[in-house]
Amino acid sequence: MNAPRIAFVAFTRAGASLASRLARDLTPNVRVFAPDRCSGDGQEFLPVPGTVNEWAKEWFDRKRTDALVFVSATGIAVRAIAPCLRDKATDPAVVVMDDQGQNVISLLAGHMGGANELARRIAALTGGRAVITTATDVHGIEAADSWAVENDCAVENVEAVKSVSAAMLDARPAPCVGVAITDESIVPPWPVTLWLRPRVLTLGVGCRRGTAKKALEAAVGDFLDGAGASPLSLSAVASLDRKRDEPAIVDFCRERGLEFLTFGAEELSRVEGAFSSSQRVLEVTGVDNVCERAAVLAAGERAVLLRSKMLYAGITLALARRRRIVP
Repeated sequence: MNAPRIAFVAFTRAGASLASRLARDLTPNVRVFAPDRCSGDGQEFLPVPGTVNEWAKEWFDRKRTDALVFVSATGIAVRAIAPCLRDKATDPAVVVMDDQGQNVISLLAGHMGGANELARRIAALTGGRAVITTATDVHGIEAADSWAVENDCAVENVEAVKSVSAAMLDARPAPCVGVAITDESIVPPWPVTLWLRPRVLTLGVGCRRGTAKKALEAAVGDFLDGAGASPLSLSAVASLDRKRDEPAIVDFCRERGLEFLTFGAEELSRVEGAFSSSQRVLEVTGVDNVCERAAVLAAGERAVLLRSKMLYAGITLALARRRRIVP
């Protein structure tokens, strides 16, 4: 997984200096923002344009950053992020700390956003106290959504997390509530089923140059439905290296946060397994099958070809699964 993107904002010299020190220890993807008055002593920070509310509006976006850290009073952070809140599945982590690092508060997205873990990491670096208020953590219970993040699973129906957590906190059997960890589309095992989708599937794609994105989306939707596979379990899309800049595939992956892997014809030809073969594809690309071989190669060692090549209008698709997660 990529290193988290963190944006610090501080409003005192002490806070900006602390944020700068923490940035060096946390992750390479850190930005530190502070007013001009906080600069000096050889330290320069990114400016805070306008008000802190305007800054929050710009950076409270999971496409840009994974976590915001306010080195400020809690009230400042609450007022700044309040207009930006959407839901726990998409909100970034928000942590608040004083400029001495004595109290590090997980304010928002403690589980799915990772704010609880980030607060603990920062507190360990400052020698302060991580303030965690989520009920499962307070009672020493690992929350289902935290487990999902740690094990690279997508949460399909976030609304069910509350029911599962309540059942765990009650410490008594809840026959109507359960958690299903699967990449397969199956009948819900319980009346309230929390679906965790392990990201273990790779989609192999071959297509004509200039294929429309809508055509690709429709083909992928039909293909995954026919395979009985959840689209949330996709971890990557793979193809031939000459497709690395194919707009439809690039946009499809970008919009879904999927990695796009490409391989050379010679590399694909060396993939072991039983694959369908096309003389025409071989003549055009240098390898007898693109989508199946790319899907298996992208899935890694011990991969299984789940669904062989399916042909749509100018598009070929195949699906592979890497080794399953063992809960």
